[in-house]
Amino acid sequence: MKHLRLLRRENRRQVVCDLLLWLVLGIFIAAMGPDPFRDPAAFGMVTVPRVALGAVAVLVGRRWPLAALMLLLPLGPWRFSEGFATVDLSWLVPRRNVKILPLLPTSPFVMWYAYLTGQRLIRIWPALAAFCVIVAFGVISVLAMGGDLGLWVAMVTGLIGTYLVPYLLGLLRRGLLQQRRQARLAAEAQARLRERARIARDMHDSLGHDLALIAVRAAGLELAPGLDPAQAKAAGELRVAAADATERLRQIIGLLREDSDAPPLSPVDEDVPELVRRARDSGMTITFDLAGGTIPGLARAVVQEGLTNAAKHAPGAAVHVTVTPHRVSVRNGPASSRPTARPGGSGLTGLRERVRLVGGTLTAGPAAGGFELAVELPRTGEEDPRRSGGDQTSGPRSSEHE
Repeated sequence: MKHLRLLRRENRRQVVCDLLLWLVLGIFIAAMGPDPFRDPAAFGMVTVPRVALGAVAVLVGRRWPLAALMLLLPLGPWRFSEGFATVDLSWLVPRRNVKILPLLPTSPFVMWYAYLTGQRLIRIWPALAAFCVIVAFGVISVLAMGGDLGLWVAMVTGLIGTYLVPYLLGLLRRGLLQQRRQARLAAEAQARLRERARIARDMHDSLGHDLALIAVRAAGLELAPGLDPAQAKAAGELRVAAADATERLRQIIGLLREDSDAPPLSPVDEDVPELVRRARDSGMTITFDLAGGTIPGLARAVVQEGLTNAAKHAPGAAVHVTVTPHRVSVRNGPASSRPTARPGGSGLTGLRERVRLVGGTLTAGPAAGGFELAVELPRTGEEDPRRSGGDQTSGPRSSEHE
C-alpha cells in the first residue's frame, strides 16, 4: 500500500502529462511492430505487451526513473538497421554501412529516463549495476546477430549515445542545481547575519545611549549637595552599575555581530532635537546649533553616538552639537569627573561603515582638550571618490572614545 501511494500523482497536471507520454510512447511502439490490420495475431503478441510494458514504465518512471529505464530495456537501440550516422568499415570488415548510434522510435524515451536517472538518483552503484545489465543485454544481442565488428561498433555507440551521455547530462544538471541551492542557502545565511548585525547595532545605539544617560543622572545625584553618605554611596553604585551594564552590552553585541560586517539600517524613531532634549534632561550641558533647516538622514545616528561617548567618557563636560545639511559634529570639552565606561570602539566602527556607504567621511579625535566626532556628507549630485577610483580615507581612528 505504501508503494501504491508513492505512485499517486500530486495533481491533475501530472496525470495528464503522464497519460500523454504513455499515448505517444504507445504510438511509437506500435510503429515499430507488426501491422495490426495485416497481422493482428502478431500485433497482439508483440506490440500489445510492449505497450503494456511502456505503461508500467511511465507509471513508475516519475518516482523511480531507473526502474522505468530497465523496463524499457527491450525497446533500446538493439536494431542496427537505422542510426544517427553511418561509417564505411569495408577496409576492416565486409560491411560498408555500419550504423553509428542506432536510433529507434523509442530511443528518445529511453534517453529521457536515463537523463532522469542521472538527475534524481543520488547513489551511483544502482546506476552502475543497471548499466552492467544493459551492457550484457547489448552483448547478447550482438552475439545473436553474428557478432561481427560492425555490430559491435553499432552496439557500443548505441550504449554511449542512448544511455551513458544522457545519464551524465543528468548528473551535470543535478550538480548545477545543488550549486544553485547551496548559493541560495549561503545568501540566506548571509542575510540572517546582516539582520543579526543590524539588530545588534540598533541595540548598541539605543540601549548604550540610554545607559549612558542613566550614568550621567547617577553621577549628578552622587555630587548633589544635601545627600547623606548612604544616599551618595547608592548613587555612586548606580553609576558603576550603569557603566558595568554598558560594558556587558558591548560584549554581548560583539558576539551578535561576530562574522558580519554589514552596516546597520536603523529606523529613525526619534528626531535630533528630541534626542538633545532627553540628554539635557539627564543632566548634560548641551548647546545645539541647527543651520540650514534640513537635517540629513545620518544626523540622528551621529548625534546619538557623540552624546553617548561624551556621557560615558567625559562626564560633566559641555557638549556642542552642530547640524547642517552636509555636516554633523558633536564636540565635548574636558571631563569634569572620571569616565563611566571603558573605551570600546564598536559604535564608531559601525557608524564609520554607514557613513562610508553614503559617500561621506568620518573624523574622530581629540579637539581643544576634549573630543570631536564630525561627519561630512556629500552634496546632492556629488560623486563618491571611492566609487570612481579615488583614494580617500574616512578620518583617523581614535581609541579614546567608543
